[in-house]
Amino acid sequence: MPKQGQESGADPGSGSGIAQWRAQRLAGLSAASDTGMDRFARLVSRLLRVPVAFVSLVEEGRQILPGLFGLPEPWAVSRALPLSHSLCRYVVASGQPLIVPDARADERLRTDPAIGDLGIVAYAGMPLTDADGLVLGALCAIDHEPRTWGESELTDLEDLAAACSAELCLRILSARSRSAQKVLETARAAAERARSHAERLEQEAQLGMDHAELLLRASEELAQTSGLEDVRRRLRDLFVGAGKPSYVGLLVADKDELHRIADPDIEHSVEREVLTLPVSAAFPSTRAMRERRAVFVPDREALVAEYSPEAVGFSDRMGFTTVLCLPLWGSRALLGVLAVCWTKRHEVGVTERATLTAASGYIAQAVERALHLDERISVARQLQEAMLTDLPVAEGIEISALYEPAAVGDMIGGDWYDAYHLPPASSGGAPGALMVTVGDITGHDMHAATIMGQIRSMLRQATLDHPPYSPAAALTALDTACSVLPIEAGGTLVHARLDPTADSPDWTLTWSNAGHPPPLIRTRDGRVDLLGEHDILFHKDLGPLHRTEARRRLPAGSTVLFYTDGLIERRDRDIDASLAQLVDLLARHGDLPLPELLHRISDGSADPARGDDVVVLALRVP
Repeated sequence: MPKQGQESGADPGSGSGIAQWRAQRLAGLSAASDTGMDRFARLVSRLLRVPVAFVSLVEEGRQILPGLFGLPEPWAVSRALPLSHSLCRYVVASGQPLIVPDARADERLRTDPAIGDLGIVAYAGMPLTDADGLVLGALCAIDHEPRTWGESELTDLEDLAAACSAELCLRILSARSRSAQKVLETARAAAERARSHAERLEQEAQLGMDHAELLLRASEELAQTSGLEDVRRRLRDLFVGAGKPSYVGLLVADKDELHRIADPDIEHSVEREVLTLPVSAAFPSTRAMRERRAVFVPDREALVAEYSPEAVGFSDRMGFTTVLCLPLWGSRALLGVLAVCWTKRHEVGVTERATLTAASGYIAQAVERALHLDERISVARQLQEAMLTDLPVAEGIEISALYEPAAVGDMIGGDWYDAYHLPPASSGGAPGALMVTVGDITGHDMHAATIMGQIRSMLRQATLDHPPYSPAAALTALDTACSVLPIEAGGTLVHARLDPTADSPDWTLTWSNAGHPPPLIRTRDGRVDLLGEHDILFHKDLGPLHRTEARRRLPAGSTVLFYTDGLIERRDRDIDASLAQLVDLLARHGDLPLPELLHRISDGSADPARGDDVVVLALRVP
């Protein structure tokens, strides 16, 4: 993360002006408002809470502002500024972020006319790049007052700049795809005219069309990928035509190793034998990685002469004769290797090699996106799992819980469950009553998960600070705290207390419901009741409320089910019908062991492609 007041170390007047201008034109951007770029400017203003934000692209002699928020006239209409008023030129010149707490106190900037004319005092700018790493401009946040930029603010700005760069890359890629389409159509027309003149010319034209179509398919197909397995699956059908390879392998770099991404749909037993290769291994793919260049093996004799017996054995078992390995270059590093293989000897000419190299560029972009997405998914899942409570051991009552994430992998949610013992009634006595909470914070992102962790901790503290530990009193205290503290919290929850009954196997359930779906109770005879008593949801803007609570006796054999709305919300069904189905599932399968019961309920109730995470928690009085 850049430091405050970071030096650029570059001449602000330098840069690849022509290349930048061409990239901007391909992206369809000029000194005019662009809906997508304006959206990024608004997001910067909202997330970083700054009065001014814009997407700035540097041209020869000026900067244009296709994305803009908060800049006054006349700049808001002209959407252009002279370079004398551009701090973004430092970002373009250096290729690095520029973070300035107070431009008036910065030795480089204190005489800049932008301070007086535009009111720029605090400035934070992140580079915007195309797929080749060319810096086109900057995503900028501006304050009229001195400001120390926080780590999280700069991280948010950096993430938005990456998303904005991706949008620019996609636009440029789309423009190039359209150009390739025109080239393809021209080639096809030329091939038809040449067909009557010579078979050789027809074959050459066909090869040219195959190459152009490969690039077009690569640009279109790979732009839609959602993960490494998806990239690998699309590679299988990407290559067509006379020179179609028999096998296309994808190997991704990880430190000093190459990891083969196995085909998720077709079983290559030999492929799975060699899933990981040290970069030092004598294979064509590792050589391409080490030497950072294309490696071509024309036939088995060349393979035997230059590579290890293990490489020869692997190639023989896969049936390869000719192999071409191409390095996959990402925006910042070498990502891995693409292995293109033919069972029969195949001559790879200059044109075909150039086409395959160009296609590898599209593949590298897809791999880079997939790695970023896989990392986000992994981090989100790990964070959610780390936030889940370890269930306590409770004598005289069984407890089990289930959390299932949303079908969209990186949608970390705000659903949670909690369970803990209250302090014992007497010193040295057995653990006290059991507190149970199931809740759902509004949102499906990292912010919702963060708020969820805060609310869970606050509710625990509110409970323990208010003997005799009334659920309603704890929720009332939580409402009060949320109305005072700067926490953007809103959602629903059920907060409950379970007490054993003296000289009886029965328990007593006391609960307070803040707008949450009703818990269910199943008695030993299979009858299921909804606990419909509830108050409104909790939200900081609703202010302190007087929460109510209800009480129910739980005879032996009773099962209590708490859940979040993701369990009963389906795109194709009314929520009342889904709740009725849940009641039926609990009635029919309520005698199963609790873990098995929860999985049966989750599988039977939830939408298989649900867009919300699900929490289900069950308690049973034996």
